[in-house]
Amino acid sequence: MSYDSLVFEVKDGVGLIRLNRPEEGNLITLEMASELLDAALRCDEDPQVRAVVLTGSGKMFCAGGDLKTFAAQGDRVSFYLKKVTQVFHAAISRFNWMDAPVVGAINGTAAGGGFSLALTTDIAIAAESAKFTMAYTKIGLAPDGSSSYFLARLVGLRRAKEMALLNPVLSAKQALEWGLINQVVADDQVLPAALDLAHRLAKGPTLAFGETKRLILAGATESLESQMEKESRAVAAMAGKVDGREGVAAFIGKRLPKFTGQ
Repeated sequence: MSYDSLVFEVKDGVGLIRLNRPEEGNLITLEMASELLDAALRCDEDPQVRAVVLTGSGKMFCAGGDLKTFAAQGDRVSFYLKKVTQVFHAAISRFNWMDAPVVGAINGTAAGGGFSLALTTDIAIAAESAKFTMAYTKIGLAPDGSSSYFLARLVGLRRAKEMALLNPVLSAKQALEWGLINQVVADDQVLPAALDLAHRLAKGPTLAFGETKRLILAGATESLESQMEKESRAVAAMAGKVDGREGVAAFIGKRLPKFTGQ
């Protein structure tokens, strides 16, 4: 399926999603949010997709929401933003609950909703020139895109409040030091590095990856006993799967496992 605001393709087990409004800094509109949700659902439903790469076209990853569109709504702006965030948040939720790991290839500036989107990826690789900033309160708005959930868990409460209230612009190096991203590479290597990692993940135990993602996500709010019950059920279920049996057999046989995502 073709989209107007993003490019989506599947190859060798990897779904590549590229935000594609480069002249506008890949700003998020209702159309882009809707297409992002559709692509996320396709990744979740297609068993051939065993890893996902999320990146942007041009010099920016995503500069956030399209403020000109916000302003054009006039008195209907609250209605419009409720609709945009409802769809945008559904896409983010789908990325986090799906089995396939999501690798962020942060090719440039990630600000506002783009910053939030970068935080939601499972593993993030950034270009050396990438910049990171919240920017919401700078224009009198509050955060969206799950950043109020993920940011403090990544950098701690003090730094999260600093980023949200003072809106510093972090370099890729600073973002790495703060724990916002996993790796920094040369600008021309960010997508190749992300794709290489995604292809490695696509050869892994996809169902186990999904269970692990969901356990970590739930662990932020569950009680100790509730979380351990989830762990007990998850490890028992995975042990009975094809990949679980293969992984154990390979370990005992001192060979590399051959996972099929089943």
